[in-house]
Amino acid sequence: MPVYDLNGKVALVTGAARGIGYETARQLHARGASVVVVDLDAAEAREAAERIGERTLGIAADVTDAGAMRAAVAETVERFGGLDVAMANAGIAPPAFSTMRSVSSEEWERVIEVNLLGVWHTVRAALPQIVERRGHVVVVASVAAFSNGMLGSSYMTSKAAAEQLGRALRTELMPYGAGASVAYFGWVDTRMVQEAFAQPTANRLEELLPNFMLKRITPAEAGAVVVKGIEERAPRIFAPRWWRYLSALRGLVNPLLDRRSERDPRVAAAIREADAQAADGADPAISSARR
Repeated sequence: MPVYDLNGKVALVTGAARGIGYETARQLHARGASVVVVDLDAAEAREAAERIGERTLGIAADVTDAGAMRAAVAETVERFGGLDVAMANAGIAPPAFSTMRSVSSEEWERVIEVNLLGVWHTVRAALPQIVERRGHVVVVASVAAFSNGMLGSSYMTSKAAAEQLGRALRTELMPYGAGASVAYFGWVDTRMVQEAFAQPTANRLEELLPNFMLKRITPAEAGAVVVKGIEERAPRIFAPRWWRYLSALRGLVNPLLDRRSERDPRVAAAIREADAQAADGADPAISSARR
């Protein structure tokens, strides 16, 4: 018997029209929960909800809009009578592997806006219900939260910050009998990951990482791990599971990996290649640096 029985509960998942969010919503529904699918595109949200089945509602909302998230929670409560589980899953990646010197300010800040402030708006809107009903929140971070952020600093920064938000949230909810988990995924075969590996500089990343770190899992596998984590009220959720060991050793391993990266000629080549591609595209940061 699970510690937290999902049967009869109400769950809201952001970024749930596809990928990890959709699979988590589908599997929560299979456990007997009513599910609210929140996504930026109204048609896709409704279509995903229809595919999952009855006891499901599709809502269009932008997680960067605090008012929209409050409205989504209010509609959830009106439709199903309350909210027990909220999963802040919506997130984006930068459009290309880039350095802090070459990325545009708008692109860098947009990732932070969605991946961190979007989580904050989702959690903030859901908290009154979560506390009242002794529910559970899932904050989606990433193994990127404890990885070196080279060539993707906006994403790594946003996920490290989301991790801290989730850790603090769990402690603050405990006195009220509610809970929170931080989810850490490696490479999940979603559209975002597929597009990342289709970029011209992706081959550099594949050269730098060992094969076992590049192995992808399916969204269904990721969703199953999340649902199990909610049922267990787990503080941390890892998929693939072996990442939990690297996380536990990060204080020892990360300084060694950073030192290696600083001395690895392949890393230097990847950085120069990213900067050169940005310069060819007349990126303002690179152009001003050249002048």
